[in-house]
Parts: sequence; C-alpha cells; structure tokens
Amino acid sequence: MNTIDCSPIVFMRASFWVFVWKPSMNLREALGRSIRSLRRHRGLSQEAFDVVSSRTYISTLERGLKSPTLEKLDEIAKIMDVHPAALLCLTYSLMSESEASAQIEAIRTEARRLLAIYKKGAKG
Repeated sequence: MNTIDCSPIVFMRASFWVFVWKPSMNLREALGRSIRSLRRHRGLSQEAFDVVSSRTYISTLERGLKSPTLEKLDEIAKIMDVHPAALLCLTYSLMSESEASAQIEAIRTEARRLLAIYKKGAKG
C-alpha cells in the first residue's frame, strides 16, 4: 500500500484565506502560492494578466517553475491591486513558522532604520 507522508504540512489561517505551509517550500513555490491565492481571492482568471503576461507564464509562476523580474512582479501586483512588498511579505510568511504580524513589524523596524541611514547619507 502506498502512503503519503503529510506530517510536514501545516494549515494556517490568515484572515479568510487558508494557506498551506511546508517547511521545505522554496521561494519560487511560496511566491507562486501567494500569487495564486491572491489572484483567486480577487476573483481574477489567469487571462486577466494578458496585458502584462501570457496565461502560461502566470501558470508557470503559480507552479513555482519560474521567478518573475522585479518589473514583472510590480505589474502582476498592480493587476491584483496590491503593493508588491505586501505580496513578498505574504510569500515570506508562507515560508516561515512565525506569525505574519511579527514579520511585518520586523520589516517596519528595519525599513525605518534603513531609511534613516539613507537620509543621513543623502545629507552628507
């Protein structure tokens, strides 16, 4: 009898979406799951992205087979009406056991620190 080991799969509930987190998930897979989940939540078909990409390209992203460029990620995020950084935050949340709110706070703190360094350097 063939069995499938599902022990590393943990179901997490974030708002009204249900995501599947796997400890072995790589960045491309997590980004693909994020794109697919958000696209479905927004009620968009893969064809809705034809202004920026083909349906097959979106499909390969969602399956974690390819990684988009920053420009392409920005275009995809705009179609889904979400900031690209929020999409990346969701992606990294899927790869981590920590709470998304803790990650968001860490990002906020680090962004403030980096902005202060940038502003200090820009004055000099």
